Amino acid sequence: MDTGGNSLSSAAPDGVKRKVCYFYDPEVGNYYYGQGHPMKPHRIRMTHALLAHYGLLQHMQVLKPFPARDRDLCRFHADDYVSFLRSITPETQQDQLRQLKRFNVGEDCPVFDGLYSFCQTYAGGSVGGAVKLNHNLCDIAVNWAGGLHHAKKCEASGFCYVNDIVLAILELLKVHERVLYVDIDIHHGDGVEEAFYTTDRVMTVSFHKFGDYFPGTGDVRDIGYSKGKYYSLNVPLDDGIDDESYHFLFKPLIGKVMEVFKPGAVILQCGADSLSGDRLGCFNLSIKGHAECVKFMRSFNVPLLLLGGGGYTIRNVARCWCYETGVALGIEVDDKMPQHEYYEYFGPDYTLHVAPSNMENKNSHQVLEEIRCKLLDNLSKLQHAPSVQFQERVPDTELPEVSFAYFYKDKIGGIDSNCSHNSQLRFYSLSTWASHLNSF
Repeated sequence: MDTGGNSLSSAAPDGVKRKVCYFYDPEVGNYYYGQGHPMKPHRIRMTHALLAHYGLLQHMQVLKPFPARDRDLCRFHADDYVSFLRSITPETQQDQLRQLKRFNVGEDCPVFDGLYSFCQTYAGGSVGGAVKLNHNLCDIAVNWAGGLHHAKKCEASGFCYVNDIVLAILELLKVHERVLYVDIDIHHGDGVEEAFYTTDRVMTVSFHKFGDYFPGTGDVRDIGYSKGKYYSLNVPLDDGIDDESYHFLFKPLIGKVMEVFKPGAVILQCGADSLSGDRLGCFNLSIKGHAECVKFMRSFNVPLLLLGGGGYTIRNVARCWCYETGVALGIEVDDKMPQHEYYEYFGPDYTLHVAPSNMENKNSHQVLEEIRCKLLDNLSKLQHAPSVQFQERVPDTELPEVSFAYFYKDKIGGIDSNCSHNSQLRFYSLSTWASHLNSF
């Protein structure tokens, strides 16, 4: 079969420039999960510095996200959970031990200074990107601070507190009948899959390590339920997968998804923990191999929201997301890294790309072929794209343009360069939740 991204009639040549909106808050790098914690928001600031010094910011509309409000977060999350996130502080947490346990906040998801503002910021960027796409104000929106795919309706999970992806999908569903979510983080996109497990308006596709690995979900046999049957695709992978093996699955599967599901918009979660050498990961993708997924999704010329996610070797996270921003823009960036305030992180080679390792690829061609055939067979059971009877449309999320406007005070984007960075699937009345989608 033809797996080329340009196989659809709507596709544009890869060389065609796209209008890109990029969301960034200069405060995001100051949030700090705590000593020894692998999640470091500082990586977002490092990414931004690379974009500035490679000259990529001048090719995009650069926007400061409008912070998500309580009512925005409560479109998915439970009121009492949002209230808890808003009120908890490092000083008061010892008085709320029962609540901490109830909402799974503690070790993996610690309480830290500014926690709620952090959630508002990264969620605001993702929802803001969806709003821009809905109004045809850009072709691609980028929020590297987003992509926190493990958060559930009523609890934190896997370093994630608020599920900005679910909120962005809900925003896109106001305009688009169908939305596709694709996840290339090494961990299963469980929170997003769970949220839309029983609807045919959202298809979720996750490529992830499976087997004795967090979060433990994402079996190839998990395909969705009720109206959502066959609208969840899980691609379970083993240690050491390389670029060639990954694309052997990614391109034909996504090509077929685009053909049969025909989404009006796509969200691609670009978790960088699937890169070779990640502190918590065990895959062997190169940055170009990872970015090939971005290039492939871009080639369909469908409104696209690019989000971050995992990634714990932070110098490689910054490399990856800088390069993928260039891919979104259609600009090939030089491998030789420009001098900038975080230059010392990238020694001794000071290059954008790093070679994958010689680790063993435990994904045999036979097993990959079996997975590919199984999932293509599942997709063949979707006869045509589902139709939706639109009712009265939910109003757009109010995000005043004046609050988005962000102008740079200097060549590195107004950053103070001296500041330092201080299982089983569960459902929460999701049948009711899914039926509510049809009112959008």
